[in-house]
Amino acid sequence: MAFRKNNVDLICSIGELAGMFERTSSLPDFLGTVVSVVAYHMNAAVCSIYLWDDEAGELVLRANQGLNAEYIGKLRLKSGQGLVGMALKQLRPINAGAAASSPGFAAIPGLDEERFQSLLAVPILRGLNRVGVLVVQDPQQDYFSEHDIKALQAIGAQLATTIENAKLLMNLYREVEQEEKERKAAKMPSLFKGAGVSNGRALGKANVLGGLDAFLQLTQEVGGARVSEQNGEAQDFEHALTRSLAQLETLQNDFDEHHGDVASLIFSAQLLMLKDSQFSGAMRNRIETGMRPAEAVVQVVNEYIQVFSRSKNPRLQEKAQDVKDLGHRILLNLGHGETEQADYEGEILITGELLPSDIVKFSAERASGLVMVGGGSSSHVSILARSLDLPMIVLNDDRALNIQQGTRLLMDVDHGNLFVEPDEELLAKHREVLEAEKSAAELAAAVRPCTETGSGERVVLLANINLLSELRLAQRFKAEGIGLYRSEFPFIVRSEFPSEEEQYRIYRTVIERMEGHPVTLRTLDVGGDKMLSYFPMVSKENPFLGLRAIRFTLRHRDIFEDQLRAMLRAGVGADLRIMFPMISSLDDYQLAAQVVHDCCEDLARRGVLHHPNPMIGAMVETPSAVEIAPELSHEADFLCVGTNDLVQYVLAVDRTNESVSHMYLPYHPSVLRSLRRIVEAANQFQTPLSICGQMASDERMLPFLLGIGVRTLSMDTRMIPKIQAALATLHIDEARTLAAEMLARPRIVDIEELLGIRKEANA
Repeated sequence: MAFRKNNVDLICSIGELAGMFERTSSLPDFLGTVVSVVAYHMNAAVCSIYLWDDEAGELVLRANQGLNAEYIGKLRLKSGQGLVGMALKQLRPINAGAAASSPGFAAIPGLDEERFQSLLAVPILRGLNRVGVLVVQDPQQDYFSEHDIKALQAIGAQLATTIENAKLLMNLYREVEQEEKERKAAKMPSLFKGAGVSNGRALGKANVLGGLDAFLQLTQEVGGARVSEQNGEAQDFEHALTRSLAQLETLQNDFDEHHGDVASLIFSAQLLMLKDSQFSGAMRNRIETGMRPAEAVVQVVNEYIQVFSRSKNPRLQEKAQDVKDLGHRILLNLGHGETEQADYEGEILITGELLPSDIVKFSAERASGLVMVGGGSSSHVSILARSLDLPMIVLNDDRALNIQQGTRLLMDVDHGNLFVEPDEELLAKHREVLEAEKSAAELAAAVRPCTETGSGERVVLLANINLLSELRLAQRFKAEGIGLYRSEFPFIVRSEFPSEEEQYRIYRTVIERMEGHPVTLRTLDVGGDKMLSYFPMVSKENPFLGLRAIRFTLRHRDIFEDQLRAMLRAGVGADLRIMFPMISSLDDYQLAAQVVHDCCEDLARRGVLHHPNPMIGAMVETPSAVEIAPELSHEADFLCVGTNDLVQYVLAVDRTNESVSHMYLPYHPSVLRSLRRIVEAANQFQTPLSICGQMASDERMLPFLLGIGVRTLSMDTRMIPKIQAALATLHIDEARTLAAEMLARPRIVDIEELLGIRKEANA
């Protein structure tokens, strides 16, 4: 042979190439270098690498030296097609000294291989996986020897892992490119259907934030507009910091005034960051080197976001959104004048799952609405949004996260609709609904101080209160008292347990604003879908069946006593009622009541003013409590039926699980009969009883509740005008007849027929 083939040198060179690829090379460059090195050391005119495409079932030419380069990435061979395809199908080297005349040869027009007589094709295998084929060709007939076959096999084995990885990455890139093409080609839906978890409507520009479960990233896109990229000066940055600080302090003070129970230092993390010399100093340093202020803010904020997001400390992970929120504010202050508010006014925020405290912040920063993507709605998130009058929809469609910044959105929370770029007809309808809602405010003037049925039966309507801001509405709608104050929200939105003094101020505000009306304070109800991020012991598997409500407070008596002392101190001179959630045994009730008495004795011993003898009650919301309803009625000063949990536990249906939500039926025969037993037990001992939860404001269930003897209902304050009007049309005799018929029916469909909701339930 005219030229010496350096097979040993070739194997060494390929080993070096594989290492180089793992460190630096791109895929096309690496494969191109491989064919060049192989061709050089084999003294071959042509070298090619074909990779096997598992999905298409074809060999694809991925690198070549010596043939028509236009075929790279385009030439595809079936397994068994031509000598190259045959080598892969038969999993053996094929050495053809006169390729064109060999059986199985398949000429490829335009490839320019007709002038090459010799062809050696060696399959590249990794274990049993087909990676591809390594091919060399030369004009000289019978050019490749047995030594060349062994050398090429050794090279193929040495390259198998690296080339397989290269092939996988090339396939991945192809899939990513395809997904990107599909994403760009896919038209954004004009309507997203979700679940409305609060109330109201909103019109605003999209602002996609991401969430705690997504990697947060600050950009210079704010509210759909790009922050000015003109060269700013250091003094512009300093002014932006000053404005941001003043705005945060004003927000904190204003929100404290109206939402003192949940507003406790909600902007403290941002204020501390803003005053931190390292945080702002890092921005100043970059500005001094010539970087635009906006770019400096984005870079530093994103670095902090990464640090917080990757921390193993959950408390620090939660601060990632705070940092991004602060960066958003600084950028707005860089791009606007002194009079502009750097908040989310006029924006509908699209985000992943967030903490309750984040929802409070968004409300304080005047967000028009909130769209949560990918997570189910927990009760505390829904209640917070509703209480803060923040329209909110939950979607399970990830495409909403691809909505362009600044896109106009219309939220119809009542129907769970999110409209993208609504047309003029939808906008006109939106304006009509807003006008109608304004006239609906006149309902408050029509609410009577006392509620009666159409036949003159007296019914007491009480308000369920979640936040202090709702007290004004309770007064406006003439609620006859607070049937349930959910005390857990000041616990949920904080990063640590509120002190006794903080709780006292909240409870005292509730009592004073109700001006002598009875106030029922429910003790801490956490667990289930209401978790404390700073107390992980609450978060266990099956949380609805775990350490929640009264079980938690009896286990942690120091927390329980702090709360009870705050309640007793706040109740001086008031009609105070303390209620325990999720009582499942008489023992639970007696233990909890004894803690109340112990706290009274402790306060009296220390000479602290307090309510000496509040009414003490139990919530009936478990099947076990239904079974001992007579004993509880005899022991407790009052009972309250928590229908939301009662339905859940009686039917063994998780009310937050979308898969079984259709089975959550308040009119199930077992639920109806449980309610009758509770009412009968309360009547036996003349124990005051109220119904709270969604059932209390369900017009379909009003006749049944009246018919079995319920005369006190506790509900979302906003429902009082509607329920008072509905009660005015009911007659007690008709209600008793319907209730008796419902109790006699063993099947759900029969009860649905009685209530006129059969078609609705089966739709």
